[in-house]
Amino acid sequence: MAERKYLAEVIGTFVLVFMGCGSAMLLGVGAEGGHLAVAFAFGLSIVAMAYVIGGVSGCHINPAVSLSMLMDKRMPLKDFVGYVISQTLGAVAAAALLFIMTRSFNMPDITESLGANGVAGAGGIGGALIVEIVLTFIFVLTILGVTAQEKMASVAGLVIGLALVFVHIVGIPLTGTSVNPARSLGPAIFAGGAALTNVWVFIVGPLAGAVLAVVAHRFIKSK
Repeated sequence: MAERKYLAEVIGTFVLVFMGCGSAMLLGVGAEGGHLAVAFAFGLSIVAMAYVIGGVSGCHINPAVSLSMLMDKRMPLKDFVGYVISQTLGAVAAAALLFIMTRSFNMPDITESLGANGVAGAGGIGGALIVEIVLTFIFVLTILGVTAQEKMASVAGLVIGLALVFVHIVGIPLTGTSVNPARSLGPAIFAGGAALTNVWVFIVGPLAGAVLAVVAHRFIKSK
């Protein structure tokens, strides 16, 4: 049933944003080991959810990933729309809970923006776009490659999770690392200000990176 897949994507994206952005709020990049801890929080969220909901929805939990699957003819347009809506709902719900926790339970927020992405570290909008396109290209190309091989099915979740970790290691000091429009939109809605003004960068960049990854994947596998 389609409803099961959509609910799985809501839950998976909720976990990714709550755990990933929550760790960024608590640790930031200044604390000892904070940078790596946040990277692993995002990556391990993917690993966990891949083995929980992967058999139901494929565990996209990212509109850029869903776009790549649509372009690679691995999912119909109807499911793509349903997935993106579900992913957005999951991200907004997670950001809303983090927002409530900071306001009602005094949860610390080192980022002062619920872990939202920013452009300053990359030198502005142009730099941030390049960073997000390149990082998403690497991440989505990895996903397309590992999920195209049946023999890799048992370890795909681990490979994808580790890929998310390593793009975060590079991207956190630059943009906070999005590679996922839903992950960026949720916190930006509640953070407002510059986070919301610049959120389009973290929608356009990852989607463009995903498109380039599909083109590269087709070229690589073509005979």
